[in-house]
Amino acid sequence: MSKFNRVAFALTVPASAVTLLVYVVPILQVLALSFTDPKPGFGNYTGIASSNAVWKVATTTLNVSLLTTVLTVMAAYIVAFGLLHMTMRARNIALFFVLVPFWISVLVRAFAWVTVLRREGVINSLLMNVGLIQEPLDLVYNRLGAIIGMVHYMMPFAILLLFANLSGIDHRIIQAARSLGARPRTVFLRVWIPLSMPAIVVSCLFVFIYSLGFLITPQILGAGRTVMVAEFIATQMSTLRWGVATALAIVLLVICLGSVFLLMRRPALRAAFEGRDMR
Repeated sequence: MSKFNRVAFALTVPASAVTLLVYVVPILQVLALSFTDPKPGFGNYTGIASSNAVWKVATTTLNVSLLTTVLTVMAAYIVAFGLLHMTMRARNIALFFVLVPFWISVLVRAFAWVTVLRREGVINSLLMNVGLIQEPLDLVYNRLGAIIGMVHYMMPFAILLLFANLSGIDHRIIQAARSLGARPRTVFLRVWIPLSMPAIVVSCLFVFIYSLGFLITPQILGAGRTVMVAEFIATQMSTLRWGVATALAIVLLVICLGSVFLLMRRPALRAAFEGRDMR
């Protein structure tokens, strides 16, 4: 090992030690607790596998996460595509507004949506004033409200991820398709969409994994009617059922890691995940 490599390795030691202390050790403790509380064995895992309540929560989490992923990526793709075709000045302004939600607390955003979506809120009042509805719609304190809040939360992440990857598409391919007589719709559907597919898949996976662990947003906007895995884990912890809670946490972690592992097996998807240019 050369002197330069030794110095570079030494510089990584503090960060590696902090990572082990802050992340790896707690995860190992959670793993150990899932096998030892309240008694050693696989009881916690067999218990959650045979629990109807756990399966109901898992189904709700899967449905909400999938719908959130589809809606978020569709909306984010439109915004990212628009950002690519803006002037530099307009793009900077638009990116500023995309980044604004990062500076606002998730609690503030959730309660803001309660104000907007409640029966006496802005949307219902507007729809009733223009005569489109006769009675207020139930837009919050249900699954719909939770999904709206989750989509709003995930939009900036998906937009930035898509924009970064779409910016790496070689526009000479688009120009070649146009020069060969392809119409704009054909160029978009037959050339642009296939080229942007790795970015779409990565964005979907990112949003889906993130959505699996949502707690505050569905808790506030769902009002207990949309119980997801993270809220269920928190409930188990509050009742001191540490074994069940940690077992569910480990299962959720394995699902997330497995999804990322499958993603990294495809070179194009791995490049999109890492933000590298495939040209």
